[in-house]
Amino acid sequence: MRRPGSVPRPVSTGDRAPAAMTTNHDPGAMIRDATAADAAQIVDIYNHYILHTVITFETAVVTAQEMAVRIADVQASFPWIVHETDGKIDGYCYATRWRTRAAYRFAAETTVYLLPELARRGLGTLLYNELLKRLRAQGQHVAIGGIALPNDASVGLHQRLGFVKVAHFPEVGWKFNRWIDVGYWQLTFDGGSGL
Repeated sequence: MRRPGSVPRPVSTGDRAPAAMTTNHDPGAMIRDATAADAAQIVDIYNHYILHTVITFETAVVTAQEMAVRIADVQASFPWIVHETDGKIDGYCYATRWRTRAAYRFAAETTVYLLPELARRGLGTLLYNELLKRLRAQGQHVAIGGIALPNDASVGLHQRLGFVKVAHFPEVGWKFNRWIDVGYWQLTFDGGSGL
């Protein structure tokens, strides 16, 4: 267990090769750290959600160059991982700092996105489990998932992983000419999460 005064360790890969692990469900599949070279495939996934869903509150598509900067910024302090099958990225997962004030430094907000056709096939669970393992090893105390509601698939994923609902904000987002609620689910690593 980390001491309350310690600072979470950054997980940037620096100049070394990204860590990778093969997955059991497909011998051509692996989970590995994201790189700037992955940005184009990541925006192909993410821009679908921007244009067609309320899952993200962004409304303008993101370029590969913008995404490469985001990946580098996140990896200065937190993990950003991808699931790759035979060279194609089919999902990604990352964490960011929950809030900027110093007292929040042990709380991370988590995010996962998949190719839409791969939803509800276990890939989100696979990615999220790896992300949570890395956050715990990094010394994070809490993982928080924000979910635009309704979203039964994401709620189910978070609850299966041990997250509990801690907040519900009605009508805080406006996208596609309608108000959107947001709920927050939390997993505490040092308090009986079973992870």
